[in-house]
Amino acid sequence: MRIATYNVNSITARLPRLLAWLESSGTDVVCIQETKCSAEQFPHEQLRELGYEAAVNATGRWNGVALLSKVGLDDVVTGLPGGPDYEGVQEPRAISATCGEVRVWSVYVPNGREVEHDHYGYKLEWFRSLATAVAEDAAGPRPFAVLGDFNVAPTDEDVYDPAVFAGLTHVTPAERAALEALRAAGLSDVFPRALKYDRPYTFWDYRMLAFPKNKGMRIDLVYGNEPFTKAVTDAYVDREERKGKGASDHAPVVVDLDLDR
Repeated sequence: MRIATYNVNSITARLPRLLAWLESSGTDVVCIQETKCSAEQFPHEQLRELGYEAAVNATGRWNGVALLSKVGLDDVVTGLPGGPDYEGVQEPRAISATCGEVRVWSVYVPNGREVEHDHYGYKLEWFRSLATAVAEDAAGPRPFAVLGDFNVAPTDEDVYDPAVFAGLTHVTPAERAALEALRAAGLSDVFPRALKYDRPYTFWDYRMLAFPKNKGMRIDLVYGNEPFTKAVTDAYVDREERKGKGASDHAPVVVDLDLDR
């Protein structure tokens, strides 16, 4: 099985590229973030033509997550059970399903905005709810993984220059502690290889020539339980998909699994 996570930064804007990538990459299951569309606007028909079922949690212009699968899409749970509201609503940031032999979550963790902003506190609360929600599956015998845009760089080596991010979100001790608490539920970081350079960054800002200068961050992560990580045969950041006109500011992270080994 080949499984990937991909923040598309608007599935409508990125649809031609996404469809081409799905055809060329041979991916069986894709965790999508930042759909930026309503469930009614989601391109089910075009994806179905390529053999993908889709489960969607999306409500409009911002946020939105989805799961695409060629190997089944069962026991779908929309949203984060027990998760916090922001400004009176639970934002569409999580969806989970069983795809073949693997249980997967697609998550789009809140950005946090600024350390003093209430969105930062919401982000930490969201992480706590996520750790609680996945604990049973993480400790279970079935291959299980949480994939998505976590909006946290796990270590200083996961940003191009730690000094640039001093005092900002994505690198604070509290955010990294939240990742540690998630791993403590029984998950490990499936660390991908880089196709170019020495660090597998997954996000590069559109501004200031960040991509050609490789000023990136590793914030799109794959956290798997022991049955999942034992099945991993390869993991990489598909940096090529970040190139060219109309690309997302994120690159897909791809994981290959041999579930029989």
